Parts: sequence; structure tokens; C-alpha cells
Amino acid sequence: MQQSVPVSGRGLPLEIDDEDDPSGPRKKRFASPRSPWWRPASTWGRAFLACGLLVVATAFAYAFHVCKSFLDHDPHFRITGTSNIQVVGLAELTRAELLPVFGEDIGRNIFFVPLAERRKQLEQIPWVQQATVMRLLPDQICVAVIERQPVAFVRHGQQIGLVDANGVLLKMPPGAMSQHHYSFPVLTGIDGGDPLPSRRARVELYLRLMSELDSNGQRLSDQISEIDLTDPEDARVLMPEQGTDVLAHFGEDHFLDRYQRYKAHIAEWRQQYPKLAAVDLRYEQQVVLEMTPGAGNQTQSASVADNGKTATAATPPTHAEKAKPDPAKRIASAELPVPSQAAKKPAINHAVAVKHANSKTPTKGSVKSVAAKAKDKKHAQTKPAAQKQTRKSPTKNRPPAAAPQGQ
Repeated sequence: MQQSVPVSGRGLPLEIDDEDDPSGPRKKRFASPRSPWWRPASTWGRAFLACGLLVVATAFAYAFHVCKSFLDHDPHFRITGTSNIQVVGLAELTRAELLPVFGEDIGRNIFFVPLAERRKQLEQIPWVQQATVMRLLPDQICVAVIERQPVAFVRHGQQIGLVDANGVLLKMPPGAMSQHHYSFPVLTGIDGGDPLPSRRARVELYLRLMSELDSNGQRLSDQISEIDLTDPEDARVLMPEQGTDVLAHFGEDHFLDRYQRYKAHIAEWRQQYPKLAAVDLRYEQQVVLEMTPGAGNQTQSASVADNGKTATAATPPTHAEKAKPDPAKRIASAELPVPSQAAKKPAINHAVAVKHANSKTPTKGSVKSVAAKAKDKKHAQTKPAAQKQTRKSPTKNRPPAAAPQGQ
């Protein structure tokens, strides 16, 4: 406890520490603050601290080197053979098809195996969709594989393969295919030389077609045997019909509606046109029927009435009566010209446009072949020329050009 005692002569108080005060030790008013240990004030202190840090760093480096040498050269961490590589998730692939990827790692320390590089090499195998590579101490490599799932058969000439949803082509021996009992349609128009995005777009069109046909739970896709995907905007389905196949153009959308329209009228179309080869269903208000060779050279038009019966019409439908397809279907409109007498394809003799009942249908009884129309047009063009030459004839007694018609 401090007491103030007056000093004689001046009257100034003087503070004196009380030794009997137990509140704490005495404090020095003019003591300098002490610096922390990591910042010594003297030169010798700083030198001693630097030497201590150097010793500690050297000890850590030596310990790391000893541990690394132990892990690198210790035989307990070495992959001695293929038995040290575990593979899970295999169904179609075998261990023999995956082990060559790890051929360089046999005899190598497990810590020196580049896992990321091995994973990329595994995913380059067509059947491997995703791979995971892990280390299992002390000397095991674990590989987990997710295989691709085929969704359809693919025909390449005389060979049959498989394809997955991403357009990746898969190979499988015929014996293995028979054991799996795959029930897929056969896809054509998918070539291994095409880029992967192009193949993926074609397979996506096929999957949308199958999904929409099965959306009502009736499994309508089971009736499809082959699909041509050469045109990514037109799914050409080969439909089996009583011992023969009819090629149906389903386009790229509205698959279920077009399938139901096809099934509702195919029996009538085949009865009226026995040599029916193809049905184009991509138009909104008409259906184009193509005949096999030898079906005749006439082009007719028929309308589909409400009761489903087809009545033969007088003339082919005009361009104004045809339904215009979407801009994305320009290929479809370009592939369906009405064949003429001057230029005909040998594979298809004629095409018949079958229109719905809401379109205008001419009256019956005035059907003319393309050859007859061309002949009338040619006669109409040549007749004025003949009359003109007759008028310029210098002979006055020559009868006019119309006189031979009365003989």
C-alpha cells in the first residue's frame, strides 16, 4: 500500500512502496520491455536462432529422404505380378483385355503407378464407359469398370455389331450375341468412319422413335425389324407385312401418330396397290406411296375418306394441295418429286399421293397418264409451227394443213 509523506521545505508528496502490501510484487517504473524469443535483441541470440532452425530443417529433410528410400526400395510396396491387380465390374470384358494397360507397372513400386494415365487408357477401350483406378497398400491396384450397354444392332456390310446410346460401336462374337438373347432392331447408316457426334445424333433419333412407340405401354417397337438412319432427319423403318417388307418414312418427330396412321391404312393400300414398296408419312395432309419396278407408269391420286376407304381420283394433287413440311424437312420434300416421262428412276416406276378427306379431290373419270399428257403438250406446241410453214409456202394451189384430216 502506497503512502504519501510530505517532504519538509517543499511540500511535495513522495510515493513509497509499502512492503507489507500483499497485492503484488514491486514494479519497476523505468524497466525496458523484453523482446520475444523469435526476435532476439542481441547478435549472438539471432545467430543461435538461425543455427537452431537450420538443424531442424536438416533433420526433417533427412527423415523425408529415409522414408522415401524405404518406400521406394522396400519389396513390400512392389507389384510383383498380375495377381496384384484387382478388377471388378466386368461382364462383357475379360481380365486379359484390361491387363495389357498395366504391363509397364509389373515390378514397379505402387507409389510410382500413374493412376490418371491408366484411367484414360482404360476408357479408350470401346466397352469401357468409365473406369476408376486406386492404390491398396501395400502392393495392390484396384480397378472398377462400368461397361457400356448396347441399345441396337448395327450392320456393316455382312457383319453385325452393337452400338450404345452414345454412338460407340461395340464388337461381340456371334456366339456371345446368341447367349445374351438380344432383341434389338438392326440399324443401318451408322459408319465407324463418321465422327462420334454424328453417330450419337443418329442413335438419339432411334431412341426417341422407340421411346415414343412404347409410351402407351403396348410395346409397338417390337414390330420393327430394321431402321435406316442414313438421313439423321428421317427414320426409315422397314415394316414386315405378310411376307414382304414396306419401307416407312417416319421423319424425325410425331412417331406414334404416324405409326398409327400407317397401321390404320396399310391393309387397304396393299390391297389397292399390290406392289407397294414404300410409304412416306412425313407430310401432314397426304401420304406418298412408292411402287416397286413393274407396277406401271401411271401416276394417280387417291384420297383417304373418314371411313378409311381409298377412292381413286382424277388427277395428281397439285402443289397447293400438298402439305408443306417444316424447314428442317427440306430433304424429305426434295426426295419426293412426281416422276415424269422424260426422267424416271429405274428403281421406282411411279409414286401415288394418298390424301386425307379434308383435301380437295377431283372427280373420277379423267385420269391421264404422264405419257399422254406429254404427247398432248408436244402436239399443241408443234401444230402452230406447221401452220406457219404452210402459210409461207409459195405454192398457191397447195391445200391447207388441215385438209389431210378429211381424207
